[in-house]
Amino acid sequence: MARPLLGAPPIRFGITGVMLNDRLGFLNDWAAWLGARLGRPVVFVQRARYREILDLLLRTQLDLAWICGYPYVQHQDVLKLIAVPSFQGQPLYRAYVIAAAEDSVQSFEELAGRRFAWSDPDSNSGYLYPRSYLASLGYAPDRFFRRTFFTWGHRRSIIAVAEGLAEGAAVDGYVWETLARRDPALTGQTRIILRSPLFGFPPIVAAPNLPETDQTRLREILIGQAGDATGRALLAELNLDGFVTAEPALFADIAVMARQLGLGR
Repeated sequence: MARPLLGAPPIRFGITGVMLNDRLGFLNDWAAWLGARLGRPVVFVQRARYREILDLLLRTQLDLAWICGYPYVQHQDVLKLIAVPSFQGQPLYRAYVIAAAEDSVQSFEELAGRRFAWSDPDSNSGYLYPRSYLASLGYAPDRFFRRTFFTWGHRRSIIAVAEGLAEGAAVDGYVWETLARRDPALTGQTRIILRSPLFGFPPIVAAPNLPETDQTRLREILIGQAGDATGRALLAELNLDGFVTAEPALFADIAVMARQLGLGR
């Protein structure tokens, strides 16, 4: 464990709806664990919208952030890949399209002309992938549904379907699976009607100006978290196995979809 550096500035760690950030006590515990090993305070900065966290990161008002793979591929020339979570044994996840449990709809295509919830315009699972899927079938995503709206969070999208505000939604499969463990009464009101191919899990990235020594140390701490008893307990709260190293190629499929839809660089 590192010795605290007196007066050392905190590491500012941005988070969004990529993770289930509704547990303040957990975030305090994780910040304390990270800070003790880093030797300087860690402060979590929460924002509802991916764009807010991304803008803070690009303006170097954050040092580190857990973002979606979609904004990462758009800015991977300046953002530094630190680590990727391992979920169910691999650094991958799926997008889910869900409908209400009691609805008879069996496929994404059957949601045509209905109300649909997107999670965030900078989300792969909650926006990019489902639009790419519809386009691959020859549908115009913006004309496919009767009405669409943004919920600004995967959990909120699940609630929107459960409460009948939307008849379908595109969500992060990790978030749905984690909520299924914590709140099965909620996810039980929804049903998965489409699972995407596997994509690179939303990564933890560093701001352009974070020194390489800090990048290296943060990477070591995150990758070593599964080897520490308290670290493993925190990972269990996140429903993750741990963190692993990865290369930008892990997110190549997301970059391809963005370019095909005219949304990539």
